[in-house]
Amino acid sequence: MSADGINVLKKPQFDKSRWLQMPRDVIIGHGTIEQLPKVCEDLHLGKSALIIAGENTMKAAGGHARDLLEERYDVEIFGAKNISPETIENAENAAKGLDFIVGVGGGKAIDIAKIVSYNLDCQFVSVPTAASHDGIASSRASVPTEGGSVSLDAHPPHAIVADTEIIAKAPHRLMASGCADIISNHTAILDWELSHRIKGEEISEYAAALSKMTAEILVQNAHLIYPGSEEGAWIVTKALVSSGVAMSIAGSSRPASGGEHKFSHALDIIAPGKGLHGEQCGVGSIMTMYLHGGNWREIRKSLKDIGAPTTPKGLGIDDDTAVKALLMAKNIRPERFTILDMGLEKECAEKLVKMLYAE
Repeated sequence: MSADGINVLKKPQFDKSRWLQMPRDVIIGHGTIEQLPKVCEDLHLGKSALIIAGENTMKAAGGHARDLLEERYDVEIFGAKNISPETIENAENAAKGLDFIVGVGGGKAIDIAKIVSYNLDCQFVSVPTAASHDGIASSRASVPTEGGSVSLDAHPPHAIVADTEIIAKAPHRLMASGCADIISNHTAILDWELSHRIKGEEISEYAAALSKMTAEILVQNAHLIYPGSEEGAWIVTKALVSSGVAMSIAGSSRPASGGEHKFSHALDIIAPGKGLHGEQCGVGSIMTMYLHGGNWREIRKSLKDIGAPTTPKGLGIDDDTAVKALLMAKNIRPERFTILDMGLEKECAEKLVKMLYAE
């Protein structure tokens, strides 16, 4: 008699699997852009490349990257004025028939590169010109739509070549925004743990620990991050890479995206073009840390030390707009449970915003 049909007698099997994709080569430091051709050669990426860059980032580093690569590769250029479905489609057409992609920029160019890389199943190299958010290393890409920003699956970079000399010369506001994005990992993890307890959402302790450690490093080194500081650029870029790796381990943006990101996405709808993504997340993180009963004053102090906004006024919006964004947050990605999905009332939201100005 066979026991094959009796489940209780079947030998239990572990069938969980996950394919982790992370950068293979990561070079961060002074003058590292000069190593770009060697990195591409080491990875055996092929013989032809498409460089995707914006107008400013082409001047900052894209032109030099082209000159370096043209000594060994056939190179084409795609100018990214914005990020939209149409731009992504045009970039895909430009990349067809070429072997690999190089994204040069602080945000949109790299997001376009990783989406095109994903859609065409080819490799791409990330060359950040600013440390403005953790997209320089992650497997997620943010694309603005009429209904707000959407997060898409994409390829993580096959390699990252981050020249801190170039990054330190970018406007400090961009680096401060990147810091705020990383520091907000604190509350993203608290929201993830909350969802795990209440909703039974699966959590990756490895990804959570890495994300939390990355945020703590920036809080501890906030005094080293100031305009023109190449050491600050080095610290922040390493943190952005670590945060991106945490997302790759988790297989989602959960380690770096909680209620503070939902607040930011709500602001993108209500008051588009006012604050930078990381800046908005930083302000949201102060408020959600308060709701979690954590040390919100430490978060605020770190952001102030770095030069990131800590109030709606600093974001260029009024307090009522911030209140509306807090209340709208529960409608942004409702499948992602956070502290802002716990039934926040208008009166409480108003008090949260006022708290931001407290001494």
